[in-house]
Amino acid sequence: MSEDRPEVELFVKAGSDGQSIGNCPFSQRLFMVLWLKGVTFNVTTVDMKRKPDILKDLAPGAQPPFLLYGTEVKTDTNKIEEFLEESLCPPKYPRLAARNPESNTAGLDVFSKFSAYIKNSNPQLNDNLEKGLLKALKKLDDYLSSPLPDEIDENSADDVTSSSRPFLDGQELTLADCNLLPKLHIVKVVCQKFRGFSIPRSLTSLWRYLDVAYAREEFSSTCPSDEEIHVAYSSVVKALK
Repeated sequence: MSEDRPEVELFVKAGSDGQSIGNCPFSQRLFMVLWLKGVTFNVTTVDMKRKPDILKDLAPGAQPPFLLYGTEVKTDTNKIEEFLEESLCPPKYPRLAARNPESNTAGLDVFSKFSAYIKNSNPQLNDNLEKGLLKALKKLDDYLSSPLPDEIDENSADDVTSSSRPFLDGQELTLADCNLLPKLHIVKVVCQKFRGFSIPRSLTSLWRYLDVAYAREEFSSTCPSDEEIHVAYSSVVKALK
């Protein structure tokens, strides 16, 4: 531990065994942020069924994730992210904020459309809700395939009409990806298991994004197991009847 930086500990939701990483996109988001910052930190899983003393002592009434930064306790995911971006900043740590504001909102309606789709029990509404989810996924695919301003060279004779960037905001993972990718992973796993629905391969830019992301340890190693996601959603998904 460096002398100028306090110890950092991230408390995340534990899985069904009380120890492994549980299904929590907010926990995963902060896990990814800390990993991308390149800072030394510890991760502690919190078994919410047992309500350990550490929860009562550090953050009474709070749900994971929360952060212990030296002696400071921070409990709001958005505020933790802002705090880390300000505290762990260049030149020592990379800046993770997206440069294009649109990157922060790209794909954010996917999760609400997904929730409506899996929580519906009326078979007659299923097709329309699935179309709503597909439309949101297509919109995200469109964003990923459209060039960002810095990909367009004003002085070039060639028109850049498509983008092959790996991530939402360019060549590197940003806070926008840390927010979206954990949710997309849940959508992919839950829809496949409970609705037999897969993200269409025709959404090539979206699949390029997912494939590159899964190849990155900061994302793949912070994902809960598929089984944990199944367990978490088994009581959320409504059967069609």
